[in-house]
Amino acid sequence: MTTPAGIDPRGPRFAATITAALLLIATVLGLIGISTASGSASFGWFAYQPVSGAVFTPGIAAATFAVRASDPGFLLTVVIALLFLWGVLSPRTSPWSVLYRRVLQPRLSPPTELEDPRPPRFAQGVGLFVVTVGIVLHLVGVPWALPIATAAAFIAAFLNAAFAFCLGCQIYLLLQRAGVLGRTTA
Repeated sequence: MTTPAGIDPRGPRFAATITAALLLIATVLGLIGISTASGSASFGWFAYQPVSGAVFTPGIAAATFAVRASDPGFLLTVVIALLFLWGVLSPRTSPWSVLYRRVLQPRLSPPTELEDPRPPRFAQGVGLFVVTVGIVLHLVGVPWALPIATAAAFIAAFLNAAFAFCLGCQIYLLLQRAGVLGRTTA
């Protein structure tokens, strides 16, 4: 099997920077939204018991499906999941890839080395899996599922953006060494 053409490793790192910012916002929205509401009027970590005339915010388990689905943290996480899906299905046409190639890459010197595109693509799939689990658990009413999932994905994206350490790529390489991924039988 021939190795696919290499990609500029700065492209996935650029995408991870934008993704990390979006995931941080989604985590904060998840923390102050219905996902962490406790059955009393709640504003993230601060909660008080309602008095007469106060607005009552039910916990996620008591909230309707429509309320869960309209939560701002949930909606942003769905957008992030769609971006991850786009990165898995068509990495060259994903928004951050196109933005990098058209705006940033022409202004930079050529990369000193290229990398295999399969590990970053796999990492996009890992991110998609993590946020999708959070989305599904949020919709069925599991408290804290959404901010925990977005925080976990944020940590991985931040590691890539800040330190060029792609956690999903490392998982790919471990699975490849174990013979699970990336190898074909003769």
